[in-house]
Amino acid sequence: MRTVGVEEELLLVDPETGEPQALSAAVLARATRELAEQDVFEKELHNQMLEFATHPQSGMDELAEEIVRIRGEAARHAGEIGCTVAALATSPLPVRPSIGMNRRYQWMAEQYGIATREQLVCGCHVHVSVESDEEGVAVVDRVRPWLSVLSALSANSPFWQGKETGYNSYRSRVWQRWPSAGPTELFGSAERYHQRVAAMVATGTILDEAMVYFDARLSARYPTVEVRVADVCLRAETAVLVATLVRGLVETAAREWKAGEDPVDHSVSLLRLADWRAARSGLTGDLLHPATMRRTPAETVVRALLDHVEEALADSGDLERARAACAELLRHGNGARVQREVWERTGSLRSVVTTCVRQTQS
Repeated sequence: MRTVGVEEELLLVDPETGEPQALSAAVLARATRELAEQDVFEKELHNQMLEFATHPQSGMDELAEEIVRIRGEAARHAGEIGCTVAALATSPLPVRPSIGMNRRYQWMAEQYGIATREQLVCGCHVHVSVESDEEGVAVVDRVRPWLSVLSALSANSPFWQGKETGYNSYRSRVWQRWPSAGPTELFGSAERYHQRVAAMVATGTILDEAMVYFDARLSARYPTVEVRVADVCLRAETAVLVATLVRGLVETAAREWKAGEDPVDHSVSLLRLADWRAARSGLTGDLLHPATMRRTPAETVVRALLDHVEEALADSGDLERARAACAELLRHGNGARVQREVWERTGSLRSVVTTCVRQTQS
């Protein structure tokens, strides 16, 4: 059984006003006093963000319990200094982000200017174990067409700087401002993958391998493939669904590679269009079907993803849970829909944030 780990970025907000608060250093100081959590919480690019990482898990029940527990711990630590956490991929309310003072973040601010200052966005990254770099690159090559569906499922950022964007995942549009972000061409081998990464670092445009922000990449720290396309999910069960589907995609891709099946050779241009469509429509309109790259109702595309990973999910015991979670999302909506429904009902972005604070820990 492949292990799965999840990294989530949370927004620190005032519990009354909903405005982002630059208090990550204080929250981290409290968290690290408890020895068991020293390796759980991390500082992020902006002082209004808090990141955490789960341990590698084989079972999705255990992963779900850990995500819920750590979200609760984050809220407790934040509450001790007068703020709280929200699983929001962008701030609905206007904010002036402040950048952390370490050397890496200051280099990024100098190098990328306003693109760095505006990167107050929160994502969900999923790590799945692989046996080798060769298997990992084979997986990266084969999961490419399906990643936009994960973006649609997780979409949780319809507002930006106090305005309705018209997108379900505006975070993904902001993220694309990094020069190394987005989908990749086929690599074909671990050697070519590492050559490409080395060539990118050698340009001096990015600082190191960790700044290669491919949609799916080999982790620079762990023996995993890391999928980085999802918004942070409003509800913990959606994050578990994304992790379940990512593991299914990784296992399916590895089996295809071992069986000698070639990856689908969609161009990066088409993959970018699929990403854009997923960000724009989420689950409320058409997506580009991963096989045909033609506009198709979102429900049909989600069903195609489940069909694609059905055997892997059945073998891990996750199939029925994934089907039920997808049906629930299609019926009741993802984070973007929740935010818009609160906004339409109340006309208050503050109410949007406070509602999402409650659902973050539910």
